[in-house]
Amino acid sequence: MDGLRMLKMIEDNTAPLVFFDPQYRSVLGKQGYGNEKKSRQANRSELPQMSDTVIHNFIAEIERILMPSGHLMFWVDKYIVCNGITTLMQDSTLQLVDMITWNKGRMGMGYRTRRYCEYLVIFQKPPVRAKGVWRNHDIPDVWSERIEKGDKNHIHAKPAKLQERLIDAVTNQGDVVIDPCAGGFSVMKSAHNSKRNFLGCDVLG
Repeated sequence: MDGLRMLKMIEDNTAPLVFFDPQYRSVLGKQGYGNEKKSRQANRSELPQMSDTVIHNFIAEIERILMPSGHLMFWVDKYIVCNGITTLMQDSTLQLVDMITWNKGRMGMGYRTRRYCEYLVIFQKPPVRAKGVWRNHDIPDVWSERIEKGDKNHIHAKPAKLQERLIDAVTNQGDVVIDPCAGGFSVMKSAHNSKRNFLGCDVLG
């Protein structure tokens, strides 16, 4: 199912936690290496690309379904952190409350410096508060975790152990964790490991 369609089916103010990992058209457009569908970019270029407008629509729906003080865990890369996060969040009332740098332990692309990291930008729906909402206070803001070979079933595979810690921090057992762009469904695995329910989909699923 299309993730935006799924989000529209969820009631207002009901979700404590949403993970969002879009495939940015702007990133591939900026990189413009000329090797899309070739070599390293083959798998990535085959994913449906999201324009900024589509991402805005996702964020609007996520904001609607989040319960008060609920969290959005928003995966971005360095280009979006430096150039696009403000534009993507324009008109949203979600407030930036934290960011985690994920050291993937392997070298990625880059015009100048080569990228070892991705970033998890954390937003909260008002009222913004940590006490009584964020219960795990020993998560470092630089997280090192390699994707094991058996878990790398998707080009956008994400660190399952980090996701588990975050799920434990802001939800309770039995809560529903949502991922509208689930990819390899690592968030589902993390949610189940934490005894949470999961609702998610992917157009390639």
